Amino acid sequence: MWTPASRESRKFQFLEKLSAATTLPEPKTPADARVTSRFAAWCRKYSIDELPQFWHVLHGEMALIGPRPLTANEIDVYYGASAAELLTRKPGITGLWQVKGRSRLTYSRRRRFDLFLIRHWSFGLYLKVLLATIPRILTGRDAW
Repeated sequence: MWTPASRESRKFQFLEKLSAATTLPEPKTPADARVTSRFAAWCRKYSIDELPQFWHVLHGEMALIGPRPLTANEIDVYYGASAAELLTRKPGITGLWQVKGRSRLTYSRRRRFDLFLIRHWSFGLYLKVLLATIPRILTGRDAW
């Protein structure tokens, strides 16, 4: 747990803690062994598993639209010099790469979409991503 002082200094670093032995999380695949039931697969495909994150949005720790929360190792490996720019925005429940390909995208593409979203931030882009998220969730397209 973080103290209030340390939380403020890490304001937008909503990062998953990893053990020292872990380098990067396993990528999602259509036949992911971590998904152990058909119900869990259905929840994951239609983003039902994201609903608890609304709690973080209500508390101001996350945004509806923004770069997805990543582990510190993912940021180091895939964002490198752009990491500081990535961490200027609150992490979001959905973002540009979720509406442009979700699970089928490589980290390189995800990085480009995240940085585009940050660099071209506007109410119009926010609204477009929000509206494009709805059909993606309802159809489960490109999600696994």
